[in-house]
Amino acid sequence: MRAHVLFWIFGSGRGVGSEWRLVDCSTTKTDWSNALPRRLTGQMLCHEDWRVDCSARKIDGLDALPRKLSESLRAERRIGMGILEEAHNVRMVGRREGQAVVLAHGFGTDQSVWKHLVPHLVADYRVVLFDMIGAGTTNPDYFDFDRYATLHGYALDLLALLDHLRVGPCIYVGHSVSAVIGAIASISRPDFFSKLILISSSPRYLNCADYFGGFEQEDLNQLFDAMRSNYRSWASGWAPLLVGADMDSVAVQEFSRTLFNIRPDIALSVLQTIFQSDVRDLLGLVTTPCHILQSTKDLAVPVIVSEYLHAHLGARSVVEVMSSEGHLPQLSSPDTVVPVLLRHIRYEIVCESA
Repeated sequence: MRAHVLFWIFGSGRGVGSEWRLVDCSTTKTDWSNALPRRLTGQMLCHEDWRVDCSARKIDGLDALPRKLSESLRAERRIGMGILEEAHNVRMVGRREGQAVVLAHGFGTDQSVWKHLVPHLVADYRVVLFDMIGAGTTNPDYFDFDRYATLHGYALDLLALLDHLRVGPCIYVGHSVSAVIGAIASISRPDFFSKLILISSSPRYLNCADYFGGFEQEDLNQLFDAMRSNYRSWASGWAPLLVGADMDSVAVQEFSRTLFNIRPDIALSVLQTIFQSDVRDLLGLVTTPCHILQSTKDLAVPVIVSEYLHAHLGARSVVEVMSSEGHLPQLSSPDTVVPVLLRHIRYEIVCESA
């Protein structure tokens, strides 16, 4: 049986010249420089640091990273209760011996977005809550604009966090961009995940000839310009549109609060990374069972995208379109969405007999 490692080669700028490579590690030693684009090999060819022992059945994701990244993540692992948990504001609540449910929030929010779900989980599960770097509740000094210019930077964060907490295989519940981040992470370490619950997720937001993501490039350019011009004004208008409710609704006020907490330059960078991403080519590499949950009406993610995910994921998957509106249904429609989430957390996908 062949072993493969999926890893990211950084180019220059926001994903320009960057690419994913799936590398065959069936030989005992793999020279990672052979998997690099020719323009990046150069002096790396003489460095032993790029040679990784892949003879073991399980490959440590850190070993598959360039030296600087792996050293950084190993340093975080050694620090233990220090930088990782502090940086991500990690909280673990509920039943200590229960299976772990990891809740990952999307753009513009923080772990508080799960406040309606958590009380229903604590009796049976070990619930892990954390904030993504860049959220308003995190230290902005931790935000590295180069690292987070692609979704891979967040996937590395997630893998390091799960590796440190030792809570796998977990039930991973990811909202919006964190759903995709979880899917990316699961390709490298499927042993960390028992299932992925993907809420309001999209592998690509831009329309193209053979795909409808919901946005044209001009739409996004105008959105980014509005953020640059007056972030607070943009956030005030964006919140009710994304939530799908009136400005005076509790959900909109809550989302506005967390949006306002984000430093504007970080918010712009994160949203550019999200909206310009395209991970469609990776979907077939996902092997962890996926539960795809989607609102009937969502400004950011058309319903047809959930069907695209279902058709292209390599893993078993199921789709449920919920009778909710907006991109943050767990916040805006908890009475509808929480029972659905609990059902997908508790039960597995049943394969139809032939």
